[in-house]
Amino acid sequence: MVRRGQSLLVAVVALACAVAPVAEAAPQPAAPSLGRPVALDAAGVRLLGEQIIPFDTDFQGTTVGGLSGIDFQPGTGEYVLISDDRSERDPARFYTARFGVGDSGIGPVMFTGTRPLRTPDGSLYAPKSLDPEEIRVDPWTGDYFWTQEGERTDAVLADPSVRIAHPDGAFAAELPIPENERMRPATGPRQNLALEGATFAAGGALFVSSVEGPLLQDGPLATAKTGATSRITVQARFGPLLAQYAYPMEPVFAESSPEPGQGMNGIASILAADPLDPTKFLVLERSYVLGIGNKIRIYQADTNGAANILDAPLGTARPVAKRLLVDLVDLGLDPIDNIEGMTWGPRLPSGERTLILVSDNNFSDKQVTQIVALAVQQ
Repeated sequence: MVRRGQSLLVAVVALACAVAPVAEAAPQPAAPSLGRPVALDAAGVRLLGEQIIPFDTDFQGTTVGGLSGIDFQPGTGEYVLISDDRSERDPARFYTARFGVGDSGIGPVMFTGTRPLRTPDGSLYAPKSLDPEEIRVDPWTGDYFWTQEGERTDAVLADPSVRIAHPDGAFAAELPIPENERMRPATGPRQNLALEGATFAAGGALFVSSVEGPLLQDGPLATAKTGATSRITVQARFGPLLAQYAYPMEPVFAESSPEPGQGMNGIASILAADPLDPTKFLVLERSYVLGIGNKIRIYQADTNGAANILDAPLGTARPVAKRLLVDLVDLGLDPIDNIEGMTWGPRLPSGERTLILVSDNNFSDKQVTQIVALAVQQ
């Protein structure tokens, strides 16, 4: 079906192809891994290595943890990572870091900076006033686009949002969100299942975001027997909403025991499969079952042919097509923790692309902060 915004989508993509240069990743020297060699591969994906950031690492007076988003800056060779600290331990913030990636593994993680995120009036965010999740570097300006999940409690309904920060953390702007993603008493995102993933597409002309779980009006959560449906939203980088698509999520991978129903599955991150392509994405589905642990599956998704359901009921709209790229358990990664962020890293001499993942340890000493490097044939 054709809905408003589709002609603008075509125009925006054409503009991107005409004017947006694509930066090549700066070459980085290979660095030795810490005890994890090149491992198994699955469907053209292989594990290069991992690094564990020690629990409660202090950097410039902040506690490194809750890392829920990561993006690579080809021009500098640095990574930017966002913490989902809700300004409760330290002010809401992001970090920059460097580490080498090569066929021999992934090198030590060296943090190079941290900045607090700031409100429009320049102040720090108050405790529990936001819930940061994903961060992306604008390929046109170098600013940071970041998402936060808002709040749904008996006393508070606070909308999720997409905000833009300058590299010094100063507030720059905020993008509009679809009406159906606003927190309303009976509609909108569930608590802690709102705007989780985001990516640039079409050379930076488009900004694409995803909600972690089904909106209240879109049906129940995933269970061990049935999947659920989330939504992927496409908008122009300067704001206008262009399209929205239904994304079918997998069932929870196992049933919890002895009490059933203690599991979940949702979209933790989304990433453009190719910087110029407006329709193809990697989608990271993060599933957790109490007493068992995490399962991380990355899918290749294509919005071509999917129905545009912007401002429309889910109904029986044709969803996004998807196929499994990799299940991390097939690569021999152990442990597999709460992986929430992913970004393309530097390309290897073999021509493979590196895919870098980060886990959110929830500031718990029972979990780990992992930086994982995969090689993907593409």
